[in-house]
This record gives sequence, structure tokens and C-alpha cells, in this order.
Amino acid sequence: MNSLTLSIIVPVMNEEETIGVFVERLTRVLSALDDPAKDSYEILFVDDGSHDRTLATIVAANTLDPRVRGLSLSRNFGKEAALSAGLDHARGEAVVPMDVDLQDPPEVLGDMLREWRAGNDIVYGVRDNRESDSLPKRLTADLYYRAHNWLSQDKIPEHAGDFRLLDRKVVEVIRRLPERNRFMKGLFAWAGFKQASVRYHREARTVGTTKFRYWKLWTLAIDGITSSSTVPLRVWSYLGGFVAMGAICYSILIIVRTLLYGVQVPGYASLLVAILFLGGLQLLSLGVLGEYVGRIMIETKGRPIYVIRSTIGE
Repeated sequence: MNSLTLSIIVPVMNEEETIGVFVERLTRVLSALDDPAKDSYEILFVDDGSHDRTLATIVAANTLDPRVRGLSLSRNFGKEAALSAGLDHARGEAVVPMDVDLQDPPEVLGDMLREWRAGNDIVYGVRDNRESDSLPKRLTADLYYRAHNWLSQDKIPEHAGDFRLLDRKVVEVIRRLPERNRFMKGLFAWAGFKQASVRYHREARTVGTTKFRYWKLWTLAIDGITSSSTVPLRVWSYLGGFVAMGAICYSILIIVRTLLYGVQVPGYASLLVAILFLGGLQLLSLGVLGEYVGRIMIETKGRPIYVIRSTIGE
């Protein structure tokens, strides 16, 4: 393994339009850095099962600049798996996952490297604005960060994505984690180490279109909570106890009322509401339990997180 200072990991899927723009801007920024990393870096693209000319574009970029490397996965495994593949094959002493859309500006790398040189093992970027996101996405993102940090012991910095610098020893810790259901922001938080933040202005995407739809974001949110916390399972014990206590109190009320006023015919509406309420609780609790059981099944299979079809560059 060659010794490099900096590795930039870039997961991509159907991004043939953006790769050239990304490489041009990133190399320009890195060449202007006042840091030894300007002469010792690599750009590692992870093609996550693209159907367009993304892979051919990576090959062309490697031909022009051998510091551009690539991994081609055999199919679409998802961004978390693509990040895992990048971490497994990155060679730098500092590793930075980035999105190819340039919404996380490369100009922030200089600040990250300075914080890393100052002794911080993780330097995460914090967005000071989200105007480029739609209002529903901003609201749901705020709600998710608060819900995750309330439910989990592994606290995620609010408005911090995957854009961060990781020291080599942090990367080695993440690589040794065996789970298949991966929520990378949660794993970064779990790893600990000395951390610092760098604030930056999130730019609007100018080339291409986002590949993250609301259903994917919802699935990622569920993965994040279920992989980081067992509170959703535990809460049903408390809720079940609360409902049971309510049923006991109500039964005592019925007995007392019967003794005082005689037998009364119960109403159809109240009976139906009670049945539907308890049935809904049972189905919801089974759904939560099913999410965890499904993840147990995936983990016990022991399949690899990703499969590499080919590599580009040395």
C-alpha cells in the first residue's frame, strides 16, 4: 500500500455529467492548499451500479490523472455500502467522504486539514444553511436528528452529513465493524475519538439531479434508528404496561358500577374503538419487531457488504 496523505472517497451512481466538473474543481482546490496533502492525495470514486457512462467517465479521468482511481460495484448496493468500499480501499492517512454534486464545497478541505493537523481525529462539516433543500426535507431532517439523538446514545451532530475528515486510526476502527446494516453517520459517532467541527455554506446543486428520493431517505432514517438504538423495542414494554394498567382500572370501574347500578348493556361504539385501538397497537408493535428481526436475518447470513466488479487505477 502506497503512503498518501489524503484520500477523497466519492460514491457515485449515474453521475456521468458531474464527475468531470468535480475532478476539475477538486484538483484546483487541492493544488492551492498550503498543506503537504496538495502533493499526496487520491480521488477514489465508487461506482454504485451505474447504468449510464459513469464508469467510462471515471476511466477517462484516470487516464488524464492517475491520482483518480475507481471501484465498480457489481450492482447498486446503496450509498452506505459504497462508503464502506471506499473506506476499505482508501490509502490516505486522512480520508474524506464527499458527494460528487459539490454541495459540500471542496474549499472546506483546507480548514479540515488544519483541524486534523491540530490533533483532531474526526473533523466533521456542519451546514450553516439548508436553503438548497426543500421545506419538507429541512423539517424532516431537523425532526430526524432530534429523534435519533433522543433515542440513541451515539449522538449525531445536527446538520452534519457524511462530509468529514477521518484519521487513519478511525478508518481502521470502522473497517473492523462487522455489521451489514450500516448507517455510517452513526458508526462515525460510535467510534468516538477527538472531534472538531467546521462550518460551511451548503451550495445548490448545479449539475445533474439528486438520486436520493424521499423513500430512500425514509429507509435510511429507519436504518439509522434501528441500528443505533433498542428504544423502539423497549418502548412497547412500557406502552403495553400502561395499556394493561388502564384495562385493570377500567375493569374495576365496571365492577363498582355494576354493584351500584346493576348490569348495563355496553355500547357498540366504545367496544369497536377499544378493539381497533388495541389491534392497531399490536400491529404497530409487530412492525417494529419485524424491522429488528429482519436485520437479525441479514446479519446472520454473513454476506459481504458489497461486491467489486472491477477496479480503475493502481
